[in-house]
Amino acid sequence: MSILPSTNVRVAAIQAEPEWLDLQATVAKTCCLIEEAARKGVHLLAFPECWIPGYPAWIWTRPVDPEKSVSYICNSLVYGSPEMERIRTCALENKINVVLGFSENDHGSLYISQCVITDGGDIKAPRRKIKPTHMERTVFGDCTGDSLHNVVDTSIGRVGALSCWEHINPLLKYHTYHQRELVHVAAWPPAATHSGGPHLWSMSREGCRNLSCTYAIESSAFVVHTTSVISQKGIDLMETAGGLMSTPGGGGAAIYAPDGRKLTEDLPETEEGLVIADISHENVLQARCFVDPCGHYSRPDLLWLGVDSTAKKHVREETATA
Repeated sequence: MSILPSTNVRVAAIQAEPEWLDLQATVAKTCCLIEEAARKGVHLLAFPECWIPGYPAWIWTRPVDPEKSVSYICNSLVYGSPEMERIRTCALENKINVVLGFSENDHGSLYISQCVITDGGDIKAPRRKIKPTHMERTVFGDCTGDSLHNVVDTSIGRVGALSCWEHINPLLKYHTYHQRELVHVAAWPPAATHSGGPHLWSMSREGCRNLSCTYAIESSAFVVHTTSVISQKGIDLMETAGGLMSTPGGGGAAIYAPDGRKLTEDLPETEEGLVIADISHENVLQARCFVDPCGHYSRPDLLWLGVDSTAKKHVREETATA
């Protein structure tokens, strides 16, 4: 399949609040958002990092919370579950491609995960974040090598995805670029406007959006930047007062063109909604004919990337030799 669709397509980024620590309610909200996007003619809908069951915001206030952690495990999403089947069926019935961000429960171990659910109902590119960021390691595990296969063919062209600060990893980004996306989904948790204080600007709304804009320029692909919102209800439930994600807001959804320009108008940080743009494959061609870091603007004779994308099994049977 070509990396480029034959017609223009409509893409949308979610800016919304999950139903914190409630798997069933967040799945129901997921389906409502899919249906809303389909009514608006959207062909690809992107969900934030750990949309189901909400990002574990408490980790930035206190590193260990056994009660919250157990609840989080119980409300995380399992492949093959009725909840995943409900979302898959909703995407199929509404003929829409969905890039889902969620906390994946694999026999009690958690991973920051994403997958592409096509408008034909297929689940493609199940992947996990290669390295949870800083305090996320108190909750989530690392991926295996097969998570590097994160770009797939869809009815609108090739679609790929990364989570949050994976967008600062040059080698991972280049490997994703080289899979030749048309549309890239950048999934983020709530990220508030920087206060001007000493904490990292790179973790702010401005810093995160800057990374997605840079990704668009470097990859010559459209970037759908999707973020959660946290309200006072979420702050109280996650008990984040005094730490990160301690004020209502954090929404910053946007869509960037292959030359880095922002195609969408901002919603207020505290508001929920869909940020929508119509995109054309010609913009990708225009950017890549000027500069293509994975093609004519590369020097693989001088610089190249080595990759091991095999999944290492926990139990490996060996045959004894005589």
